Amino acid sequence: MASYFSSYYNYWVYIALMMIGFYGIIAKRNLVKQAIALSLFQAGIFLFYISMAVVVEDGKIADAPIYTVDKELTHELQEAEHDHHLIVKSDQAFSNPLPHVLILTAIVVSVSILAVALAIIVNIKREYGTIEEDEIQQIEMNEAP
Repeated sequence: MASYFSSYYNYWVYIALMMIGFYGIIAKRNLVKQAIALSLFQAGIFLFYISMAVVVEDGKIADAPIYTVDKELTHELQEAEHDHHLIVKSDQAFSNPLPHVLILTAIVVSVSILAVALAIIVNIKREYGTIEEDEIQQIEMNEAP
């Protein structure tokens, strides 16, 4: 049973990060804490996608798909290009690089979202004098005609 949990530790980590982030978004009323919790939640999602992209065969993590020069393979590629079919067969397992690239883009978007959220929180603090959600709602109710 212990080997089961230790072999899937990355899944437990991203589940923990997602649940901590989700709890922070729902339970906390401080806007900065909510923004940080949103970042934790996003980090859990990123770990999930990266974990799913790694290919493991026979207990070994697959390599990155790097082009190597092989005379037989080069000849097959030339024939395939001539026939307008490009099918490469390989006996080696490799990890898919696409999810890694997409997560890099998502990380940039995540940092941008956090920066904009913090800038909005600074403006809220200037306007209302607080960053607590309950106090802001109370101020809004008192100012309503």
